[in-house]
Amino acid sequence: MTTINVSETIMLRLVEVNDAEQIFKTIDAQRQYLGKWLPFVELTKKPEDTIQFIRSVNRDQELVFVMLFQGEFAGLIGFKNTDLLNRKTEIGYWLSEPFQHKGIVTESVKRLVKFAFESLQLNRVEINCAVGNLPSKKIPQRLGFQFEGIERDGELLIGNKYVDIERYSLCKRRDKAHF
Repeated sequence: MTTINVSETIMLRLVEVNDAEQIFKTIDAQRQYLGKWLPFVELTKKPEDTIQFIRSVNRDQELVFVMLFQGEFAGLIGFKNTDLLNRKTEIGYWLSEPFQHKGIVTESVKRLVKFAFESLQLNRVEINCAVGNLPSKKIPQRLGFQFEGIERDGELLIGNKYVDIERYSLCKRRDKAHF
């Protein structure tokens, strides 16, 4: 499995080292926009940093996908902190600014939840969003995830600034998800 078709216009493909240049260019061109909520942006200073990221997710066997919209790179989405013993994972994502408001992330998250529940046999999927990141938190809300609470000082952003994190989850066993 290297690709997942989400819709006629959206496809997910496992990230490869060959994607590093496009990913880096997108991050580099949108530092202010992406860096507001994503701490890795400040640490991504050269294409080699992106290559190291891709190698690390592949080494750790985390499933991270390139989101393609009509064949164009739109962002990244994937599983992180996967705990197979307890059958749970977290979905993280970021989307290039020109691709906002097209339903790309919502539809991609929906498809990855189905993949997590059916193919990976996981029971729990989490999404964590910085308090104040309204576009990001609308996604789990729209998809029926349950709000679980706030993790105080849960993420360190640029400028050595901590933000609280809102935690959302969906449990296959309890939430009767129809994905």
